[in-house]
Amino acid sequence: MSFVLSVVALALSGCAGRFQDGFLPRSASANGEHVTRLWNGAWIAALAVGVLVWGLILWCVVAYRRKKDDTALPVQFRYNVPMEILYTVIPVFMISVLFYYTARDEATLLDTSKTPDVVVNVVGKKWSWDFNYVKEQTFESGTQAEMTGEPGTEEVLPTLYLPVNKRVEFVLTSRDVNHSFWVPAFLQKLDLIPGRVNRFQVVPTQVGSFKGRCAELCGAYHSRMLFNVRVVDQSAFESHISQLKARGNTGQLDNSLSPEKVMNEDQNRLQDSGSK
Repeated sequence: MSFVLSVVALALSGCAGRFQDGFLPRSASANGEHVTRLWNGAWIAALAVGVLVWGLILWCVVAYRRKKDDTALPVQFRYNVPMEILYTVIPVFMISVLFYYTARDEATLLDTSKTPDVVVNVVGKKWSWDFNYVKEQTFESGTQAEMTGEPGTEEVLPTLYLPVNKRVEFVLTSRDVNHSFWVPAFLQKLDLIPGRVNRFQVVPTQVGSFKGRCAELCGAYHSRMLFNVRVVDQSAFESHISQLKARGNTGQLDNSLSPEKVMNEDQNRLQDSGSK
């Protein structure tokens, strides 16, 4: 028995951190706190409602089960106004509360009013990624040659470099079909839609290497539309930018939208922030 208790205690201690995070990936961005809190609140509320419903079902099964001496059907009720009001008002109240907290956190996650330190135009294409570093006027380009699925492929995937503890704004555009830019460690993703510009900001809080992928079914090689993310200190970020420029990656890659609509807007924002 002591052995079994020891194993259970060890398992619970190992899951303690995961349970606190709602079994989500450990967040590597400042926005992750909002996502984790909303997720935990939602599933705890859903579990409480589930337990209540299961309890009422079991109580009804036991309390109103048919007795051996019952020979007739129970009395039938066509209307029960108090009960109907109850099961209408309570769900509306529950949905309203969930809507409020979801809308509140969504507004926070999609807030781009703060001046970013780095602006990256993420360009989705079947089936790879381009990263335009707007302020630095350089870029990283991915090709379909990486989509072999063989060991070592990760080393040639396009890699997005970000400085730690700096505010990064992603400007999302697509060259062809709908894609979705997703870094699981950031606990946030957003679609790339042809002809439309979507934006969101993150502050990476943890140095390290992370995975990125497309989260929108976009065609035959959707599952191989991958990229790497490196969160590094400022000096390493600047060194990488210098290396890109030394390779001849100067300027900006076409994102299939009008440059005036996307790039000029970002350049103006950057100039405005620099003059403050």
